[in-house]
Amino acid sequence: MTAPLVAECALEAEHAAAPPSRRAGPCTMIIFGASGDLTRRKLIPALAHLDCDGLLDASFAVIGVGRSGNDGEFRRAMREAIDTAEEVRGTDPAARARFISRLRWVAGDLEDGATYRNLAECLRAIEGEHAHERGRLFYLAIPPSLYPDVIRRLSSSGLAPRVSDDRAAWVRIIIEKPFGHDEASARELDRLLNSAFSERQVFRIDHYLGKETVQNLLVLRFANSLFEPIWNRDHVEQVQITACESVGVEHRASYYEEAGVLRDMFQNHLLQLLTLTAMEPPNTFAADAVRNEKTKVLGAIRPITPELVPTVSAIGQYATGAIDGTPVRGYREEPGVSPTSRVPTFAALRLEVANWRWEGVPFFLRSGKRMPRRATEIAIRFRRPPHLMFPLRDREALEPNVLVIRIQPNEGISLRFEVKVPGVDVRLAPVRMLFSYADAFGTTSHSAYETLLLDCMLGDATLFTRADAVEAAWHVIDPVIEGWARLSGDIPTYEAGSWGPAAAHALIARDGARWREP
Repeated sequence: MTAPLVAECALEAEHAAAPPSRRAGPCTMIIFGASGDLTRRKLIPALAHLDCDGLLDASFAVIGVGRSGNDGEFRRAMREAIDTAEEVRGTDPAARARFISRLRWVAGDLEDGATYRNLAECLRAIEGEHAHERGRLFYLAIPPSLYPDVIRRLSSSGLAPRVSDDRAAWVRIIIEKPFGHDEASARELDRLLNSAFSERQVFRIDHYLGKETVQNLLVLRFANSLFEPIWNRDHVEQVQITACESVGVEHRASYYEEAGVLRDMFQNHLLQLLTLTAMEPPNTFAADAVRNEKTKVLGAIRPITPELVPTVSAIGQYATGAIDGTPVRGYREEPGVSPTSRVPTFAALRLEVANWRWEGVPFFLRSGKRMPRRATEIAIRFRRPPHLMFPLRDREALEPNVLVIRIQPNEGISLRFEVKVPGVDVRLAPVRMLFSYADAFGTTSHSAYETLLLDCMLGDATLFTRADAVEAAWHVIDPVIEGWARLSGDIPTYEAGSWGPAAAHALIARDGARWREP
């Protein structure tokens, strides 16, 4: 294949330099489990960057809640996290210092009522006489097993009352995945949330949906008349959605032994990408309009019975191998993993969306750990021309047009199409036209967590998952999990550094295709 053609992006100066039109009002963010890795690596650097860019109110404050510690220890730890965070590099040191000075800490056990009384006291000190003008944002950066007790105590203590979302003193709660362990537990958690909050107060976060390219997928589809007429079963042959990682289970063995790849990646990330790819155009870019269309897609996915699971899916577990020439151990040799574990670290799934637009088009989803490289992408493969008038050489085949939305790393969009090779003969060759966010706009201005946290403060739920969509996603994935659990015998393995088990390649080969290698 020849070198890619680079798509130029000419921005009008007034658009490139336009200031952001959205800025959060006065509020306090309370992080439960603030001593954890998520707070240090993602949340605090994201908030610091937003603050340094002037997108948070000058009175914005953060309260961390954890078992032990104090204001000074929390600030020192978060200062180190901020100073080493890539997204905050180059910001004003004085602005970072002002942000750190607004960090507070409340020590206590989350199951102890005194912790919530101390939190209330800290909130009163911050809000003062302006409590009626400030929002409260509660972030549950804690194990899912603690969700129910914390939700009940937030409600009963009066810290997080059910309020109208259009009030100045709004109250919202952010919940990290996994949202439930299956459809039944997700419904139970929703019932608990609905007893304490209105749906408009609940923000179920999926950081994938905050990535620029994911959001740009909607713009690509619905702001360009070039794509919408061909975005259907008449022109699309198949869709591949891949989220692969080169890392292993790392320090998450206790969680992963319960979740596995299907709960960890498919029920949320991959199905969310599928809905954005397959959804109908909403009548307006409003939260409920967008989320209605996404939920319709989940409801249209053709049901899979446990008996059909081996024919429409494949699973595997990574064994010893090498990544970039470096030997790595297998999953069962990882610390905290059972030596007889049958937990899948790889899965591939063939789905069909049974509606007018997509009937008969297979959607192939794939995710795994210890793959050759880290990459997440959506590949739209178009049908070949019905008749080719140009001669092809022996064993030469016409490559289909493929539109690839690259989500990570190196966010961008590429389109593969055929051209004539220069010369006296008529010879065809595929080339790639490439759009890169980094080349066109420079580095991404705000991370996924920054986008989502700001959206939550503004009450914009467009990129957050609604209760009915969470339950519908579990409804798709639960039979697959159940089907594999029914089967006896050892789980298939794949060598670390490979593209998964043989069964995954056989799965897509039945449709006359092969997996892309991002």
